[in-house]
Amino acid sequence: MLLSVAATEQATAQDYGPERRRRHYASNARPYYRGPVRFTLGGGVGLYNGDLTSSLSDQFPGGSVSLGLLYKVRPHWLVGGEATYFALGAKDYLPERNLAFRGRNGSGVAFLRWEPFTDEAAFADPRSPASLIKPYLKAGVGFLVYSPRAYNGTMRADDNTSFLATERENIYPGVAGVAPVGVGVTLRLLPKLNASIEGSYYFTTTDQLDDISTVSGRSSSANNDGYGLVELKLEYAPWRR
Repeated sequence: MLLSVAATEQATAQDYGPERRRRHYASNARPYYRGPVRFTLGGGVGLYNGDLTSSLSDQFPGGSVSLGLLYKVRPHWLVGGEATYFALGAKDYLPERNLAFRGRNGSGVAFLRWEPFTDEAAFADPRSPASLIKPYLKAGVGFLVYSPRAYNGTMRADDNTSFLATERENIYPGVAGVAPVGVGVTLRLLPKLNASIEGSYYFTTTDQLDDISTVSGRSSSANNDGYGLVELKLEYAPWRR
């Protein structure tokens, strides 16, 4: 009976386990498997940096939600993609201008993630338990769809806010490029589930993220705007044994 059970388990492992996955080899000749695919779900806040302010005290932080994918291509290296919806808002650091804005935005990015410390779970021949905590760095490129509204005031916009005429000749939304860079820490919760805290800054190709620029004379700065996202994320690998 024991031999029969062992044979059944071995057959199951061969049919569904990592034994049937193709082995790759790292620079130190250790074997590893690519993957698995991880689905990510995140939520947090968006913070603005532009013509109006770069100070946290002037922010009207907005919420963010993201959905994405992660895939390990080598030990230490993962590729991913992410779609994010987020809100931004801030008031002017110059009281005499009496300006503020709110924005509703969406982005899509592809990125590369680097984990500097070795995780034995990345290899086909692990020599110790999987790492519980893994810091990482990430960088990527993508696009941004932005739709801001500027107004006079020092408080967060509400249903009674009277917005200024938009700067653009064409009605928003606008489209721009983005280049995110970020840092995070991943905590292993279960074999299939991780949690991460991540902070990223997004460089953009637009100066109209706040609908305030040299176009209308509301600002004398021609520098492009940027924004940051701080999010808590869950990473789930449904097909990992």
